Amino acid sequence: MSRSLPWDDIRLPASDYNVRLISNGGAIPAFWGRDTDGHCLFLLNLEGDHRTLFSEGRTSVNGIGVDLRRDPSSDRQNLVLTLERQLDGDLFSSLCESLVASLRPVSRSDAALNVALTHIKRWKAFLAGRNARLMSSEEIRGLFAELTFLNGLYRDAMDQAGAISAWTGADRIHQDFVFADRAVEIKSLAGTDRSTVRISSEDQLETIQDALFLVTYRLRDAPDSGRACSLNDLVRQIETELNDAEAIEEFGRKLAVYGYVPLPEYDKPRLLVSGVQAYRVESGFPSIVRSGLPTGVTRVSYQIDIERMAPFGCPFERVLEGI
Repeated sequence: MSRSLPWDDIRLPASDYNVRLISNGGAIPAFWGRDTDGHCLFLLNLEGDHRTLFSEGRTSVNGIGVDLRRDPSSDRQNLVLTLERQLDGDLFSSLCESLVASLRPVSRSDAALNVALTHIKRWKAFLAGRNARLMSSEEIRGLFAELTFLNGLYRDAMDQAGAISAWTGADRIHQDFVFADRAVEIKSLAGTDRSTVRISSEDQLETIQDALFLVTYRLRDAPDSGRACSLNDLVRQIETELNDAEAIEEFGRKLAVYGYVPLPEYDKPRLLVSGVQAYRVESGFPSIVRSGLPTGVTRVSYQIDIERMAPFGCPFERVLEGI
């Protein structure tokens, strides 16, 4: 293993399992553990009877056992995650550590079980899909920019469930957000040296909505700034702020589809938004769109000079106007 793991110093039990309380956990007790066969365990100690909720939300994950068991020393129940042979211990450790972080603000056992099951589903989608890889630097910045817009959308313009539903970039819709009568495409720019915006298809700057906006976020790596945050930090912030159960579940699903799980590698870079600019995409805007392509031409990607977009700039507030 490439790093020390939380189970390394837990002895094998004679029966059931040996556990150690996770000291930096939240109100719901969580434990590292080992069973008699030496399997690495994560246990979440729940108050009450959650068999129905567990049955409704349970999912199977290749390499990880997911079970709800009666606690042998009390009338509580344990959600038990068991590392089986197929999965690397480093990855299981990352799964559990990110789950602990997600559970810290949770104070009720039923809510904790919901968070845990949603988290497991996110990992299942990650492990089973073609996205089971580290995101590139460009993908990290792109997702960071989309989540920054999402954060402002539910804070300033609409309810949480509506904002999460409006985030369509994770589902590979042509634009990143579609809501009310408009669509919004989000782009990230690195530092101060980017003079162009990359458009990945002939569909990104064409929509059937009444209005289309392009919003750019200029991001810079600022590791020493107290205002900067990593992608993991931003995801945790949003998860902490969401209080709508359906929004929480849908947010987790979309992150998984995007290819994100809270791996330690996403603790860097620490990004700071140094500039935001909105543009109204309308007649005359420099773009290549499907309706204007010659017959037989498809799969177009191109770059637009930012200075050529300047005449179409508008206040950011106009993107959310009237919602």
